[in-house]
Amino acid sequence: MEESREKHSFKKGIAAGIVLTSMAFALTGCTAAYFLPNFAGRGNTKEREQIDAKIQELDQYIDQYYLFDYEEEDVENGIYKGLMAGLGDIYTGYYTPEEYASFMESSNGSYSGIGAMLSQDYSTGIISVVRAFEGSPAAEAGMQTGDLLYMVEGEEVTGKDLSLVVTDLKGVEGTEVHISTLRGTEVMELTLVRRNIQVPTVESRMIDEQIGYIAITEFDDVTDEQFMEALDALESQGMKKLIIDLRDNGGGLVDVTCAILDRLLPEGLIVYTEDKYGNRQEESSDAENYFSGDMAVLVNGNSASASEIFAGAVKDYGVGTLIGTQTFGKGIVQSLFPLSDGSAVKITVSRYYTPAGNNIHEVGITPDIVLEADGNEEEDNQLQKAIEVLSR
Repeated sequence: MEESREKHSFKKGIAAGIVLTSMAFALTGCTAAYFLPNFAGRGNTKEREQIDAKIQELDQYIDQYYLFDYEEEDVENGIYKGLMAGLGDIYTGYYTPEEYASFMESSNGSYSGIGAMLSQDYSTGIISVVRAFEGSPAAEAGMQTGDLLYMVEGEEVTGKDLSLVVTDLKGVEGTEVHISTLRGTEVMELTLVRRNIQVPTVESRMIDEQIGYIAITEFDDVTDEQFMEALDALESQGMKKLIIDLRDNGGGLVDVTCAILDRLLPEGLIVYTEDKYGNRQEESSDAENYFSGDMAVLVNGNSASASEIFAGAVKDYGVGTLIGTQTFGKGIVQSLFPLSDGSAVKITVSRYYTPAGNNIHEVGITPDIVLEADGNEEEDNQLQKAIEVLSR
């Protein structure tokens, strides 16, 4: 596939999203053929009547002319998804009951899927592979860091809520999932067999007699416990200084991130959020049993969200040196709201701010030492720089 065709295809996917967006606004507030909820207060009575009439008109065209069989439930779910898509925020979305149940499984450190960590560009909606876990179906199929995920089961996924794409990739162990990826101009059609994936969120080792190393791949339900065990183990081996690697860590659970930071920061504010009403919520550290040794934190363009809460707090307190490249720049927070029928919506509800009051959304955090990776994974020049800084 030529590069121009690749770009055209992504634009096509985005265009489809725009169609859904238009449909979403047309559907707000009606209770027509697909049992839509009545959003009281959204527009006046005349506007709601116009919406109802338009839905009924569309329904008549579908009944009279649409060629293929379809399930009314799928149309109804499409309406709900379109409503949320109309907000133009890739982090906000609707989950069917099945999608919601699957999504909740993804944060417990174990799931059945392909074993790939994904990231999504906020401005373009393009999804890329951050890492294929060693020994996973993704790694065995040849998926590599930087590959673009283009289609899942024949559906273009550019611009789709990343958590929903992850849900599509997960499933019953032993079942197949068909995906299309792009590497440069090369299109790869892959069939992967889902397996149970144990996600190693924390890896640790001693680099020398004094410097310890902990890599955190994501912040999920088990990460804080794994981190505490790793930190205690390294301290028992004589660690005095610590390197924390957040490169390619796309984020995760804020409370887990704050629990880890509570072991690394002096007493004080870790992060605060503000919603559209100006309501402020704070998370703080209590300085009990915290690691007071020198630290270096490695970051890159895929360090996002909760990783940036982590990096921002370390930088604002001056307790560690940030090394690497500009972080991703996701400074907003989402909340999940379960609905009565087992479905759920995820909605962007607030901005978060570092202890110094910085919101880094669409900006990111600049490291203290800006250093591009040289591509030599064995040498790892960014890690070597961290060792150099802590050895002074």
